[in-house]
Amino acid sequence: MQRSKRISFFILVLALALLVVTAGCGGGKKKAKAAPKNTTTTTTTPSAGGTIPVQSTDKTIAAEVPAAVKSKGTLTVAADATYAPNEFIGSDGHTVMGMSPDLANALAQVMGIKVKVVNATFDGIIPGLQSGKYELGVSSFSDTKAREKVVDFVTYYSAGTAFYVKAQGGPAINTLADLCGHKVAVEKGTTQQDDATKQNAKCKSAGKAGVTVLTFPDQNGANLALSSGRGEVGMADSPVAAFIVKKSNGQFKLSGQVYGTAPYGIAIPKGNGMAKPILDALKKLMANGTYLKILDKWGIQQGAITAPVINGATS
Repeated sequence: MQRSKRISFFILVLALALLVVTAGCGGGKKKAKAAPKNTTTTTTTPSAGGTIPVQSTDKTIAAEVPAAVKSKGTLTVAADATYAPNEFIGSDGHTVMGMSPDLANALAQVMGIKVKVVNATFDGIIPGLQSGKYELGVSSFSDTKAREKVVDFVTYYSAGTAFYVKAQGGPAINTLADLCGHKVAVEKGTTQQDDATKQNAKCKSAGKAGVTVLTFPDQNGANLALSSGRGEVGMADSPVAAFIVKKSNGQFKLSGQVYGTAPYGIAIPKGNGMAKPILDALKKLMANGTYLKILDKWGIQQGAITAPVINGATS
């Protein structure tokens, strides 16, 4: 996703990230449930730059928060911080920044609770919610019917999947069907991985060369594979792919059309009573303009929604 503000800061952040891209950075980060993996650095996440107004506690909404949740004092929120501008590690090397932590903090303020955002591998977040390790997952999850079987979601954004390739010599990829015969770099546990894997089977059944699906623990690894030539095509959520391309200094370009637009959802342990207060808090942030300020801060206004719901999966 593009940034419209604090460009010099993000050049610094992405300079570091692109050192990883070159040495490396729907529905959405369309991430799926998978076996637990290790989590990494734990950190609190203040709003970057202080541009998001502090929210007053709404007593009515605060009263909706279950006592069992309030008693924990501080809720642990998991985010895979390799997905700028939605969630990423700041220039200090440990603070989780981006749209997701800003939204989580604003929601918590409205509900009268505290949150601590931790950096976690994506495919370990939903298992962590199920085990009680985390109270919330705010990490560009696409709300899907399969995931709704194990967690609840409150929708808050809309994104699709985009393809990106090397600007010089990259293949022309317009749709999933064009992936036949190509090496595709994706993050493990995402719907991009699922889509590329399914397309491999379709290519082979049609008598065409298959798709070589290269999976990596995070998006940085996928970007590195593309920049090094190991992979030919990258796939990520549309705002994230656009951000990767924008900050690649001309190394990458978008290819084809965005597909699979679907809602992002805040992931919540199934049936624990937090879905309604989060939904109501989000509606308040929308009504008072804070929601759009957060999206504007990170340059991702194009995915704004106006009618959040609980469990709004479209597929």
